[in-house]
Amino acid sequence: MLTPQQQTTLRTFVAADAVLSAIPQNSDGAYALSDALKVIPSPAFVVWKTTVSIDEIMRNGMDWARVDNLSVGKARIWDWMGRLGSFDASRINIRAGIDAAWVGTAADLAVRAQVYIHCRRPANILEKLFATGTGSDASPATMAVEGSIHGSQLKDEMGW
Repeated sequence: MLTPQQQTTLRTFVAADAVLSAIPQNSDGAYALSDALKVIPSPAFVVWKTTVSIDEIMRNGMDWARVDNLSVGKARIWDWMGRLGSFDASRINIRAGIDAAWVGTAADLAVRAQVYIHCRRPANILEKLFATGTGSDASPATMAVEGSIHGSQLKDEMGW
């Protein structure tokens, strides 16, 4: 559910958009609006993923030799992150842990860059509307709303 302020923001956004405001304000329209808000805009608006699988990172592009070369402290950080199974990259302390584990040599910085590839994704229109931040690949935004809103719920959120 959206907060009253978010409902107002969404209604204002829809009213100001020529395509979205033309959608009928009824049940069928709510489903059409839901579909329209799921679209990934171009250019992409990049956000931090709230669920990043360690397995995904370790199986896709990880330089395993670099893990073995970590100092005890850095290895402990990375190990603890791995024990989580997944982590929320939108959290500043998680990104600080990544930065602390993968710092120093050019090879370690390359691993950090590879890890961060898995930590961001393009937002859909709804997510972008409620995101905070730049939204660039170099500086992803954080989301206040994640995913999509089902048509039946959107009908209520829009007050139709």
